[in-house]
Amino acid sequence: MLRFALLGAVLATLAACGDTSRQASSADSPATSASIIAPALALPAYFDCVRENKGLLIAAHRGGPAPGFPENTLETLQHGFANGINVFEIDVAESRDGVMLLMHDNRLNRTTTGDGYVADTDWAELSGLRMVDNDGKRTNFSPPKLTDVLLWAKQSGAILELDRKPTTSFRNIAAAVHAAGADDNVLLISYSDSEAAEIAAADPNLMLTASAKGSRDIGRLEELGVDRTRLVAWTGTGSPDAAAWARDLREGVEPAFGTLGRKGERLDDQYWADGDASEYQDLVDDGLVLLATDEPYRVAAALTSDDVAREKCGR
Repeated sequence: MLRFALLGAVLATLAACGDTSRQASSADSPATSASIIAPALALPAYFDCVRENKGLLIAAHRGGPAPGFPENTLETLQHGFANGINVFEIDVAESRDGVMLLMHDNRLNRTTTGDGYVADTDWAELSGLRMVDNDGKRTNFSPPKLTDVLLWAKQSGAILELDRKPTTSFRNIAAAVHAAGADDNVLLISYSDSEAAEIAAADPNLMLTASAKGSRDIGRLEELGVDRTRLVAWTGTGSPDAAAWARDLREGVEPAFGTLGRKGERLDDQYWADGDASEYQDLVDDGLVLLATDEPYRVAAALTSDDVAREKCGR
């Protein structure tokens, strides 16, 4: 797996956060970890470049959790980035007192040492909790503020897919993205045409994912205010749809697909059942540009198309 030479030395220290017996040091913080990296291409042009060079972007679902690295933590994103992942799907919630943070569930008990609802808890209490990894092991990592994650993405060049939770709004998220200057590091996820329209109304210049399987769907989204040059076409998680991807590609829109899902049922588990990654390569050969997966490290190690995206397109 090829890596960014520019960031390798910086993030080697950050990768040491795999020792969950310690709290992340100030050297790991967004303010001190690296100089800000200006992307060579604006994000829409970057996606176009990946498409034109038949590359693949691998998005780590919930930030790419691993043993000792809980979902939706800054330390986990740093760990993934140091290991060759540069796109992260993460979840954005909002505390009772209006602080946006990364958290998937409405309740705190599964992924933290706390209990109760995120929406009923102030940031002062949330920031004192500790995150729990997928094996139930407590770490010394705390829920991160969205602001800190955005600043890290801007500094590192990482790309964030932001999944809005019901406790916050697209408008609030867009405002935070602008305040951090991270417009070229962010896509917003929509789950319906109405949400896509809401994102476009909040800021038509931000990239987003929305359900689209060809010109008719793309045209309908354009009527709602979505700019096709800032659209990534989400095509689901059920069965790969190469015909839909071809229709999206003819419209100049990059298709996305997910092999993630419930453990034991997701395509990730089916694809790895025989021990090889041939099915993932089939997705690439059929024109897929963005893959959302629960197995980002294994997929990235098995494929070279994500390396092509870096070599040709700059991050």
